Amino acid sequence: MRIQIIFFFVFLTIPLAAQTKYFSNWPDGSDPATIATQLAEHFVVSPHQGTPITYQEVCAWHGALGLAQATHNSALLDQLEARLGTVMLLENAALIPDKEHVDFDIFGSIPLEVSSITHDPALQKFGLKFADRQWSKPTPDGLSQETRFWIDDMYMITLLQTSAYRATGDRKYLDRAALEMSAYIKKLQQPNGLFFHADDVPFFWGRGDGWVAAGMTEMLKLLPADHPQYPAILAGYRKMMAALIANQAQDGTWRQLIDHPESWEESSSSAMFTYALVTGVKRGWLPEETYGPAARQAWIAVAGFVDQNADVTNVCEGTGKKNDYAYYLARRRRTGDFHGQAPVMWAATALIEK
Repeated sequence: MRIQIIFFFVFLTIPLAAQTKYFSNWPDGSDPATIATQLAEHFVVSPHQGTPITYQEVCAWHGALGLAQATHNSALLDQLEARLGTVMLLENAALIPDKEHVDFDIFGSIPLEVSSITHDPALQKFGLKFADRQWSKPTPDGLSQETRFWIDDMYMITLLQTSAYRATGDRKYLDRAALEMSAYIKKLQQPNGLFFHADDVPFFWGRGDGWVAAGMTEMLKLLPADHPQYPAILAGYRKMMAALIANQAQDGTWRQLIDHPESWEESSSSAMFTYALVTGVKRGWLPEETYGPAARQAWIAVAGFVDQNADVTNVCEGTGKKNDYAYYLARRRRTGDFHGQAPVMWAATALIEK
């Protein structure tokens, strides 16, 4: 099974705003195409960072696939298909998660995304097992039984369900993700526009807010303007983007705790916010003159976290929720963690997409 280059992703049919003046003429060392390619090529030969595979590797895989499509890189597409093929081999079954949880079910998005390119029915069927299982016992409100109201979920659930929609064209997957997103916005977004990590944890953790920013962005790329959930999601997105540029540090980054300038600069959240801002400017959701400079400064700062080995530095380690200020500030900073590799590829791809 060899990937044929068929650019089928639904979101690419949505008209984009003209290429903004802020997203060109990059300083040395910050060219998005160069950085993204280095990270993607690094990813396809990297060992798995967990057994079974969990969300951070899936997110990096998604980033590399998006880049390969945006740049028509058939060699990279072949490598990504080969990585999936190796995982799917019987002897590597331990790598395939089989736990009903947002951090594991997201794995299904990878066979679904690849099946959107190759039209392989076996891959589609395999991926749909995860997407359908996530709604096998919905709540009375129509939400997934995996709903826990941690903002991390708003990327994990969104990516899986929208991947199922791209693969099948079945509106139910889009409707599920949109309903879930609206519920999380209503419950967790605060008057200042940022999101608590959970309803019982009143901290604006950087990567947690990054997950929801990226999730809203993925959602808006697909939702038609007449969808019942579109106004609430767009309003939540715009409210958050305004809060982000108000809390952006002078160096272009965001902090481990967004509203605490004494906390340390965190790369994965900064990259996620860059992705959300760049996409909003290019698609006309945000006014260019207000948000373009902030997005440009953010990308240049994010590029500075990439070292000579194509590893992203200053990445917060995997983090649970805890109602404790010191807990968030004491999280270890990692280099080369997929939590950071993934969103840098998303942001760079958003910058080079036409």
